[in-house]
Amino acid sequence: MSSVFEFVAEKRDLSGKAAARATRREGKLPAIVYGRAAAPQSIVLDYNDVSKHLEHEAVYSHVLDLKIDGKTEKAVLKGVQRHPAKAQILHLDFMRIDESQALKAKVPLHFTNEDICVGVKMGGVVTHAMVDIEVSCLPSALPEYIEVDLTDMELGSSIHLTDIKIPEGVTVIALAQEGDHDHTVAQVMKVREPRDDDDEEVESVAGEEEAEEE
Repeated sequence: MSSVFEFVAEKRDLSGKAAARATRREGKLPAIVYGRAAAPQSIVLDYNDVSKHLEHEAVYSHVLDLKIDGKTEKAVLKGVQRHPAKAQILHLDFMRIDESQALKAKVPLHFTNEDICVGVKMGGVVTHAMVDIEVSCLPSALPEYIEVDLTDMELGSSIHLTDIKIPEGVTVIALAQEGDHDHTVAQVMKVREPRDDDDEEVESVAGEEEAEEE
């Protein structure tokens, strides 16, 4: 069985939705690999193997070994198409990489110390405005995740992209753009206290319902 970071595939010419559906009925998953100087190539993978691999968060932000017909090349997972109503994977997009060239990838954010956050102890709640960020770096510098420490956040405060400790050699795409793109990553909001008229409104609605029943 392949490791978490190795996807075993075979070349297959796929054309149209009918061919893709036939592939899925065989327990296979259609995919495409593109990038660098080579032409895009349609491939198929074992559905069960892929499903198990995608349970690991690190797969989405890791340089992968894509083994096609016995030949291995480096790639990153650029897209996962899922069924809108079923727990089913429909298609994968892989992008070939050059280990000497910078790549763009989305890296998950791991929020730590939320339970001991200053603002939370004061009765606030943490809301996450972002769950991942797009970065640019050499493949060897691609982080599995980026940690966001919430310990010192006070009630009503926010953490922005510039507040995050970014690993050396990694650039946040949004901050490299012109203009102000220092987006909010997380904030501590005060929990809304119930108003006196909330109870009155509930009682009023209940009274109206009783009157209708009578």
